[in-house]
Amino acid sequence: MISLEKAKHPLKGDVFVPGDKSISHRSIMFGALAEGTTEITGFLESADCLSTIECFKKLGIIIDHTMRPTHGVPTITVHGRGLHGLTAADSTLYTGNSGTTTRLMSGILAAQPFDSNITGDSSIEKRPMSRIIKPLSQMGADISSVLGNDCAPLHIGGGRKLRGINYRNPIASAQVKSAILLAGLYADGETVVYEPALSRNHSEIMLSAFGADVHNEIARDGSAAAILNPGMPLHGIKINVPGDISSAAYFIAAALIVPGSELLIRNVGINNTRCGILTILKQMGADITLMNINEDGEPRADILVKHSELHGNQNNKFEIGGKDIPTMIDELPMVAVLAATAGCDTIIKDAAELKVKESDRIATVVENLKAMGADLEATDDGMIIHGGKPLHGADINTHNDHRLAMCFAIAALAAEGTTRILDDACVGISYPTFFSDLQRLL
Repeated sequence: MISLEKAKHPLKGDVFVPGDKSISHRSIMFGALAEGTTEITGFLESADCLSTIECFKKLGIIIDHTMRPTHGVPTITVHGRGLHGLTAADSTLYTGNSGTTTRLMSGILAAQPFDSNITGDSSIEKRPMSRIIKPLSQMGADISSVLGNDCAPLHIGGGRKLRGINYRNPIASAQVKSAILLAGLYADGETVVYEPALSRNHSEIMLSAFGADVHNEIARDGSAAAILNPGMPLHGIKINVPGDISSAAYFIAAALIVPGSELLIRNVGINNTRCGILTILKQMGADITLMNINEDGEPRADILVKHSELHGNQNNKFEIGGKDIPTMIDELPMVAVLAATAGCDTIIKDAAELKVKESDRIATVVENLKAMGADLEATDDGMIIHGGKPLHGADINTHNDHRLAMCFAIAALAAEGTTRILDDACVGISYPTFFSDLQRLL
C-alpha cells in the first residue's frame, strides 16, 4: 500500500518513461523467429515483458541481457534461430499477466511441429481466448481451451499444416490481428485480417522491418486490412524502443490537473494507432505540444504539457467513442479520471472491451471514482461522467490492475486528504519505477 496527498506545488521538469510494452514484446518474439541477432535498446523490463523472454528461453532461444557501461541503458540481444528454429518446451509456458504474450505466442506455436501448453495467472485464465482460437482453427491449427471455457490454459497441437485465410474480426484488436499474422508467416497462401478500424500496427511495422511481406490498407470508411504473404525469411535488426505513451499518459494527466504544472515527457512513441489520447485531450482544451518529432520507423516525439482547464463543447458535453476507442483503450481509465475533474459531462461509449482487461475497467473505474466523490455511472459499453465535483481521498482497490493503480495515484494529486493505493505492487506489470518517478516530481 502507498499513500498520496494532494500536490502542494506545481510539477516541473523532464520525464523519461519506460519503453513501449507492445513494441518490447514484439521485439523479443520477432527476433526469436529471425535469422541472426536482434539488438534491442530501451526494452521495458516489466513483469509482462520478462514473461515473454522466459517463454522464448524455454523454446530454445538464447537471450542475453547486458547494461551499457556509460548510461546504464539495458541492451537485450536475441539470438534468433529462424522461423523453424524453436524447440519444444519441457513444461507449460507461463505468461504471467500478459495477454499479449499469451495471444501472440499462440499464433506462433500453432505452426510448430511440437505440442505446447500455455497459461498465465488467475487474470489471464479469465480473459477470452476464443477470439484467437476461432481464426487459428480456421487456419488449420489444433488449439483448444483445456477447461473448455474458451480461456487459458490452452493446448496447441503440433505438426499441423496452416493455410492463409481472409478473416473479418468484429473488433479492432491488435492482439488478435497479430496472432493471425504470425501464424500466417507459416501458412500456405496469403493471410488477410479485416478490422472495423486500424488497431495498433506495431506488428506490421516491425515485421516489415525484419523482412516480412506485410502491409496495411485503409478503406474510405476507415475500416482496415492487414495483408501478409508468407515465404520471406526474417533477419535480425537493431531496435530502439520509444517510451510508452500508455505510461506517459499518467504524467500528461498529472501536468493537466495540478495548477501551474509544466512537464516535458521525452522520447514517447506517437504511433497514430496509439496516440488518440493526445487528440481527445487537445479537443477538450489541453495545452499539449509535440516537439522533436522523429518519424523513422516507429514515430516518436517529446511531449510538452501545461496545466489546462478541460471543457466540453457548446453544450458543455464531450463524447468519446467510435474509431477513437482502439487508439486509446489502455488510457481510458486515466481519461475518465481527467473527465471527473473537467468542467463538463463526458460520455465514453463503444468501449465494452474495457470489461475484459486485467479487471473490468468500467466497473472498477466507476467504483473507485465514486469512492473519491465523483459523480458518474457505468453503461453497458462505457460510462457517463458528470465532471466538476471536488475529489477527496479514499482507499483505492486496484483489483491487481496496474493501470488502475497508476491512474488513481494521479487522481490523488487533485484530491483533498489522503488517498491510499492498495496492492500498489501491481504497477510492476508495466511500469516498475512508476511511484519513484512520480515522487521525484512531488
